Amino acid sequence: MEVRIEGRDPESLEASHLFQSGFWCRFKEQFGWSPFAFRVWVSNKEGEGEIPLFLHLRTLLPGLSIAYVPFGPTFPAELGEVEALRWVFLSRISEILGKELPFSCHIIRFDLPWEKPSKGENLQFNPSLDARLCKAPMDIQPPDTVILDLSQREEELILGMKPKTRYNVRLAMKKGVEVRIGGVEDLAEWYKLYRETAQRDRIAIHPYTYYRTLFDLSLSYGGDSPQMSLFLAFYEGFLVGGIIVALFKEEAIYLYGASSNQHRNVMASHLLQWEAMKWAKQRGAKQYDLFGIPPTEDPAHPMVGLYRFKTGFGGKILHRWGSWDYPIHRIPYGIYRQAERIRYWYHKVFRKRFF
Repeated sequence: MEVRIEGRDPESLEASHLFQSGFWCRFKEQFGWSPFAFRVWVSNKEGEGEIPLFLHLRTLLPGLSIAYVPFGPTFPAELGEVEALRWVFLSRISEILGKELPFSCHIIRFDLPWEKPSKGENLQFNPSLDARLCKAPMDIQPPDTVILDLSQREEELILGMKPKTRYNVRLAMKKGVEVRIGGVEDLAEWYKLYRETAQRDRIAIHPYTYYRTLFDLSLSYGGDSPQMSLFLAFYEGFLVGGIIVALFKEEAIYLYGASSNQHRNVMASHLLQWEAMKWAKQRGAKQYDLFGIPPTEDPAHPMVGLYRFKTGFGGKILHRWGSWDYPIHRIPYGIYRQAERIRYWYHKVFRKRFF
């Protein structure tokens, strides 16, 4: 097994995913993350290949920074599909990256794009392969999602929905919900609705400038720039819902969604997703990622409604490995890991329970 790494300009590498792209590097750079990109050559007895790897470095305190790799790495099929091989390569890549990054970087966090093996819900990585790789205290990107195959005809997509979802899509049409594609000038109104959603569902959101920058950069970046679309739903002239969808190469990703506290019975959210799926299909997308569900349909889970909403559209439920850490320096990592656990408990448990 051999691994070689060479630093590159983010714009010089071909992207494998929206989050593994030069565009996303430049976008996150606007909010305090320093972009790094590498060309990685990997080989073993099965074959060889090269992959792009994009990561973001964030300084948390003087002398303490973290490297974050969203949805990477993705290994070429020529290396074989043995699950253990991925972890061996990941360990070796992490070891080399640790020498390429600034000394102040103590942690590399990977949000792995790999699907867990079937029957693998209880399958865990054997830490004896590399004692440094460990599951992160929290996932950054949702490891569980629903993927729809847009190569099907629209009639097949409709039939693939659960009966209740199909009924709700048609109900929204019958009630006169109108879906339009908005522009950057409509983003401020959408954000008001998004804040309303965040307060209702008790979720954290970015400031308005985050979403405005995302749209502005997509229009000016060129190259591997995604097509960002804002879908807005109106009922009796009032804005009742809106979603942001990114089309990147042959994949559409549902990124953000907002809905009004009023007129929830008109099922605008169902029609918004259906219109976005048709839009993406017409523009050549092969799949639509609904981007994030709880791992199972657990009635006790606070987001069980989200699970039922998204799985109602059919498609394939995908379980990924989630976030994994490679500590470059163990002592600073141990301190950071404990602090992150406390922060997670405060925001996800204490605040939601008592505020």
